[in-house]
Amino acid sequence: MDERARRIGLNEAVFREINERIEELAAGFKVGEGLDLICECGDASCVSRIKMGNKEYEALRSDATIRSDATTFAVVSGHEIPDVEEIVERHKTYDVVRKTGSDAQKVAETTDPR
Repeated sequence: MDERARRIGLNEAVFREINERIEELAAGFKVGEGLDLICECGDASCVSRIKMGNKEYEALRSDATIRSDATTFAVVSGHEIPDVEEIVERHKTYDVVRKTGSDAQKVAETTDPR
């Protein structure tokens, strides 16, 4: 297994898990529309934030119109890592990336909380 790709996949999985918890807490406390999420890029030191609506986040995780699956992540524009992922959608404040056929893809699939 490519150690770099595995590490990138694990970093993104951790950020995804944090954002899943943020969404869950926002829903539980009935916080209005809008989430302040962590960039889900593969850089473990990244502290960039993404503002996204609750519906947008849910669509990223489960809506077939975005071709959503366990390998999609929301990242700040420019935070994509071309050798392990591709940009599948561009938005005003973030991009959606999908892991390509690599070890990072396998890690993303096995760590998906959904």
